[in-house]
Amino acid sequence: MSKSKAPHTLLDLDPAFSSGKPSGRTRSKSAPVDKLMIEHELQAKGCRYICGVDEVGRGPLAGPVVCAAVIMPLDEGSIIQGIDDSKKLTERRRYILAEQIRSRAVCFRIGIKSPQDIDRLNILEATKLAMKEAIESLPIQPDFVITDGNMTLDISLPQRYVIKGDAGSYTIGAASILAKTYRDDLMTKLSSKYPEYNFAQNKGYPSKEHIQAILDHGLCPEHRRSFTSKWAAD
Repeated sequence: MSKSKAPHTLLDLDPAFSSGKPSGRTRSKSAPVDKLMIEHELQAKGCRYICGVDEVGRGPLAGPVVCAAVIMPLDEGSIIQGIDDSKKLTERRRYILAEQIRSRAVCFRIGIKSPQDIDRLNILEATKLAMKEAIESLPIQPDFVITDGNMTLDISLPQRYVIKGDAGSYTIGAASILAKTYRDDLMTKLSSKYPEYNFAQNKGYPSKEHIQAILDHGLCPEHRRSFTSKWAAD
């Protein structure tokens, strides 16, 4: 496989998929989103293995950033109902869907970058590297990669970013659920190790309780120094 970077717009997809701006297609605000529209367009252009990628944990004060890359079967009988942006789902629903995604996925991988990686690289570069590592560790090479947000990755595969892709794409939505549940589990485990910060509840995000715990106890090894300097010196 060539290591040269593939063009961002290798396939001529509907520009609305990446820009978030309307194309020739119109849809009322109340009409349901066709979460398979992007995947079906890619299939029509000859793509079989479509990889969705998403991250969770860019904003917290503590814990890693976690990215998931997943290839889902797209035949009608394999579609999982209810997949959406993980933030829109209840915790119970996320875990039910995550189990279904793991059992039905063609393959998936998780990429993680630690607080130390984030401090060294910055959060954007750490996120992009975690995404890249998750994609490149898949046992099946994707024909096309679609990512949530507006990041172009340094990979040798054709790719496209999709604004609000976790809510608009079935495959990216599946990745968002895998990443969210994986990171939540990690933060719950860290809460047992560092109970004073209550990571099981706040997941490392800057809640009033979490900030007060930093003021009271200082930082633990899981805190991102580049995110917490206003509350505590290392």
